[in-house]
Amino acid sequence: MSTKLFTPITFKEVTLKNRIVMSPMCMYSCEPEDGTVQPFHIAHYESRAAGQAGLVMVEATAVQQAGRISAKDLGIWEDGHIEGLKKISDRVHAHGGKSSIQLAHAGRKAEDEEKSYSASALAFNESYQTPVKMSMQDIADTVEAFKQGASRAKQAGFDIIELHAAHGYLINQFLSPLTNNRNDQYGGNSENRYRILEEIIEAVKTVWDGPIFVRISANEYAEGGNSMEDFVYFAEQMKKQGIDLIDCSSGGVVPAKITAYPGYQIPGADTIKHQADIPTGAVGLITTGIQAEEILQNDRADLIFLARALLRNPYWPKAAADELGYTIEAPIQYQRGWR
Repeated sequence: MSTKLFTPITFKEVTLKNRIVMSPMCMYSCEPEDGTVQPFHIAHYESRAAGQAGLVMVEATAVQQAGRISAKDLGIWEDGHIEGLKKISDRVHAHGGKSSIQLAHAGRKAEDEEKSYSASALAFNESYQTPVKMSMQDIADTVEAFKQGASRAKQAGFDIIELHAAHGYLINQFLSPLTNNRNDQYGGNSENRYRILEEIIEAVKTVWDGPIFVRISANEYAEGGNSMEDFVYFAEQMKKQGIDLIDCSSGGVVPAKITAYPGYQIPGADTIKHQADIPTGAVGLITTGIQAEEILQNDRADLIFLARALLRNPYWPKAAADELGYTIEAPIQYQRGWR
């Protein structure tokens, strides 16, 4: 049986063997707290590649030390991080998968740093410190940090970069009027709020010629936040800049009550895909092969990003293939138990 979930797809020169993506998920496992890859990380990511995910994406990886969500986050802010990250990429490639890394900066959600930084001096809630409003030099330094992170990702052998502009982290803080009250060229209208992401993309492209994805929060669940019209505008600008796919998540910008249900974020991916005419990734409580296949067959998204489902079962692709009546090849070591 032919299935779209197991049909290859190509972005620039990178071909994924199927549409299954391991979504970036923070593991908070750096011990010591210096951002370096630990044995756990290698085992964690390699097991999902052995399970036949087409693309394995490494968790949010900080481009600046002050941009870590926690002190136990992975880092890519110095050359010493490259060796460990290359080990992850190499082990993913050993199983026929493609590797990706999500470049990130937590902004005002940096929990363990002496100072946090953001578009504006607005705390996330009473439990977080009030961030420093970023100066023009701070912004320029951060744009450069993303560029250097991309250069290190290339040295580490990753196939795809994702820029984290979702979940209320730094880029998202600039994009959203809920968190950006600046009155300079980085604040105000949607064009200005997009400016830092525009500059980061252009800087990354000077050192990286492979596919670039961007993760956004396509619903902010709060009055006064970005509308779908804003998200489509951002996606159109990203398409003009050569971005290959928009990874459509939601929430995290401000405290909000979110009702989650199977496929609850798919409408964002569907709307952006068709209104901005750009490939999208679907993520959020996608748990079965049939559900994933429906999303793809109905042209609601182009890739399926899996998070908790792959934590529960590294061999989810095999379970989905069985469900859909499709046969995928087993790793040589596992062939005896694959049927």
